[in-house]
Order: sequence, then C-alpha cells, then structure tokens
Amino acid sequence: MKLSTKGRYAVMAMVDLASHSQGSPVALADIAERQEISLSYLEQLFGKLRKGGLVKSVRGPGGGYLLSRPAPQMRISDIIMAVDEPIQTTRCSPGSPAGCHNNKGRCLTHDLWEELGNQIYLYLSSVSLHDVCERRILGSSGVFHGGAGSVAAQ
Repeated sequence: MKLSTKGRYAVMAMVDLASHSQGSPVALADIAERQEISLSYLEQLFGKLRKGGLVKSVRGPGGGYLLSRPAPQMRISDIIMAVDEPIQTTRCSPGSPAGCHNNKGRCLTHDLWEELGNQIYLYLSSVSLHDVCERRILGSSGVFHGGAGSVAAQ
C-alpha cells in the first residue's frame, strides 16, 4: 500500500485536534509540538483538510482549527483522501485498463493487490475519527497474536 507520511500525519493531526479541541480552536503549533510534526508541513496538510471540508479555521488571538463536523461522523478514509493520498496497492494507474507491464498487460497478481486496496479503503471507511480517539480499534481483528508467524485459531 502506498501511504506516505502525508496520510499518516494528517490522521495523527486530526486525532490530536479531536482529542484536544473540547469546542475551542487548537493551534497548529500545539499539534506540531505534541505530534512532533513540522509546523510548515502541518500548515500544508491543514490547507488541504480545510479545502476538503474537514476542518474550519478560526483567526485571531486564541485562533486555530476546529473539526467541521463531529468526530464520530468523520471517517479515516475522508482524511486520507482529503490530503490527496490515494489508497493504491498496485503499480498500475487507478482505473486504467492498462497494466504495469511494459506491454501494458496486468501482472498475475493484479486482482489480488487491487482487491487488497479495496479492502483497505473499506476498512478505513468503517473507522471513525472518534473510534481512533477512543482507542476502539486496538486488537479488533483478533487475527494476529503472539510472535511472527503465529495466527490465532478460529
């Protein structure tokens, strides 16, 4: 999956915003310090989040950012897509009939990776910002336990 720091940092910053807002604007400098993310990078991300309708900016003393809607109504996939982060697991261009091989054919595992991308998107669409803030996603799959290679019995 191609998920750069842009998508991860946007989610981290939005979780911080949702956790610290309490109805008052949160300064990007505070988020940057708590999450150890460059302030200039956060400014770029929040510009995209604002354009995507996920945050509102408040100017002046005591200004900062607020969520544009309640955290339970905001999906993690919304955040990632707002910062132009495609959820892509193949080398092929999304939606293109041409594959990633030199002859424009698809590799033998194309459908496998494409479906993985679909499943990742579905999962991220099922998780709200509030779920992450409340830590309701830890261990929810119940599949992997213990060391490397161990899988829980069904």
